[in-house]
Amino acid sequence: MTTTATMSPGELQDKAGQELGVSSWIEVGQTRINEFAHCTEDRQWIHVDVERAAKESPAGGTIAHGYLTLALLAPTGMEILVPRIRAKQILNYGLDKVRFLAPVLAGKRVRNRIKLVGVEDKGGGRWLLSLENTVEIEGGDKPALIAITLAMAFG
Repeated sequence: MTTTATMSPGELQDKAGQELGVSSWIEVGQTRINEFAHCTEDRQWIHVDVERAAKESPAGGTIAHGYLTLALLAPTGMEILVPRIRAKQILNYGLDKVRFLAPVLAGKRVRNRIKLVGVEDKGGGRWLLSLENTVEIEGGDKPALIAITLAMAFG
């Protein structure tokens, strides 16, 4: 589908199984990782100790928290959804499935490829969107994660 034309949530029902778009690249630098560690109090050395991770980590350096990578679904998802879906509001409704497949090394860039899984009319102008998010690592063989997210769109 990869388009910039806006559609109502109801008009999306026929697009199940199609790609909605691909986000811009986001760099996952050490500063971002350190800030996430501070906010979540998850300061494991594999995330924040650059020297130790370079010596001891199988990844060869510090890696982003899985939940940091997961959190990037919000801005990347909105980048794809807002220009494509005509809705008054789109809210995060939850997650159906998340799998972390490959670590994101500090300094790497990631982007989100979103496919529409389904659209369910919940009544009252509400539409539940199921979206498959594949977070790709630039130059990587495997995605960082694949997640099925749920978004409630209000028409």
